[in-house]
Order: sequence, then structure tokens, then C-alpha cells
Amino acid sequence: MANHPIMSVLTSIGTLTSRPGAFLVVLVYSVLWMIFDRQSLNWHGAATLFTWAMTLFIQRAEHRDTQAIHAKLDEMLRSNSSASNITRIDDQEPEEIEKHRVRKQQGD
Repeated sequence: MANHPIMSVLTSIGTLTSRPGAFLVVLVYSVLWMIFDRQSLNWHGAATLFTWAMTLFIQRAEHRDTQAIHAKLDEMLRSNSSASNITRIDDQEPEEIEKHRVRKQQGD
């Protein structure tokens, strides 16, 4: 697939935005904004920073929920010996996972 490196980078960025370091980036950005251009940090600027922070909070919560679901499903698959070995499917790109789901649904 020609776009595979780009898709991989996008997936990695999505994962990185759910890490605590992303909040540090927002904090450093806002401190630098206050230091270098305090006049432009008005209500619109504060709303921008707030929106950015809320987006990271939402991303973090979704990542936590997704990881919990994956852990539960992995445990269920390990306990069921007749289930196919798909516990490593989460290493694939989202498009590949969708293709896998379509193939399995067509096979049923």
C-alpha cells in the first residue's frame, strides 16, 4: 500500500496525543504564548487553548476505554480455545482491521 507510512504516522500521532506529554505540550505552548505575545492572548486565545486541552482530555478518555476493551477481549479470546488467534490484530492499521471485519462478516 503506497500510503502505509503516512497511515502509520497518523496512527502514532493519535496514540501520542493520549499520553500525558501532550498536556505538557499545551502547557508549554500557552506559557510561551504569554511570554512572547501577551496582547494576542485574549478571550479567543484562551478559548483556543481550552479547546485544545479538552480535545486532549477526550482523546485520553477514549484511549483508556479502548485499551480496557482490548484487554477484556484479549482475555476472552485466550480463555476460548476455539476462537481464532486474532489478539495481535490491534497492531494493524485501522483500514486493515476494517478489511478483516468485512472478510469475516462475508464469511458468516
